[in-house]
Amino acid sequence: MLQSIFTAIAVYISTSIDYLFILLIIFSQSYTKKGVRQIYWGQYLGTGILVAVSLFAAYVLNFIPQDWVIGLLGLIPIYLGVRVALVGEEEEEEEDEVVEKLETRDTSRLFWTVALITIASGGDNLGIYIPYFTALSALEIGVALVVFAISIALLCYISYRLAKVSFVSETLEKYERIIVPVVFIGLGLYIMAESGTFQALLNLFA
Repeated sequence: MLQSIFTAIAVYISTSIDYLFILLIIFSQSYTKKGVRQIYWGQYLGTGILVAVSLFAAYVLNFIPQDWVIGLLGLIPIYLGVRVALVGEEEEEEEDEVVEKLETRDTSRLFWTVALITIASGGDNLGIYIPYFTALSALEIGVALVVFAISIALLCYISYRLAKVSFVSETLEKYERIIVPVVFIGLGLYIMAESGTFQALLNLFA
């Protein structure tokens, strides 16, 4: 049992450590408690979908979308990065208004954004999850799912607490217009490149 727990922890950390910086940036936007909950649930949904697809592929069929199709999800962080870059410097009142919108009626959008970014940046996780789940018994899968659920909460909590450290939050706030576009656009391009999306699109139009 202990071996199953430690293995599940190792698998989750190895596949999800890259989420830390992404969540750090998202949490640094100073959302209300409702907004923070949406980030948590978005991370759970995104990871849950990756796990569900992996389980289905491991035990039912080799049913996995082609890598380049998954790579199209990289357009989401690219869009977000470009949008932040094009907004430019805003007046403080305008920024407050944007934050207020995100914290109220746009919390559902925040939820889906986090979920989709989690899926997009975790597409390569399928290559690890599928063989991992294939080798597990039903009991071990249950243990792994519990470990994953706890680990997601810990990852979000650590990201949230780090985002509240004055040095971190002040640095992110000061260089937000540079850091956010660079990270999100870079993430999107990386996802598409690693998934072979660019090559597949070139082949389609060649």
